Amino acid sequence: MLFLVTEDFRGCDRKEIYRRFRDRGRLKPDELLVHHSWIAADMSRCFLLVEADDVTLLQRWVIEWADLVEFEIVPVATSKDMVEALSSHL
Repeated sequence: MLFLVTEDFRGCDRKEIYRRFRDRGRLKPDELLVHHSWIAADMSRCFLLVEADDVTLLQRWVIEWADLVEFEIVPVATSKDMVEALSSHL
């Protein structure tokens, strides 16, 4: 399953976030696949497209950063997959 993840750094110590990332990496479970990530121009947020078969993988990742980052996680589907799923109803 695909998820759009927004890491919100506003109101957080951005230097500490980047230090942790530099020193310890993304701190995600190996089974959690990050397809792409983008940083907002003002460095206030990071947007990621991730894939996981088990939502607890996301929860394990979030707990590693919960002291520094606010997360929003939205399950998503590609437009192609949605059209195929709905084709018999259209």
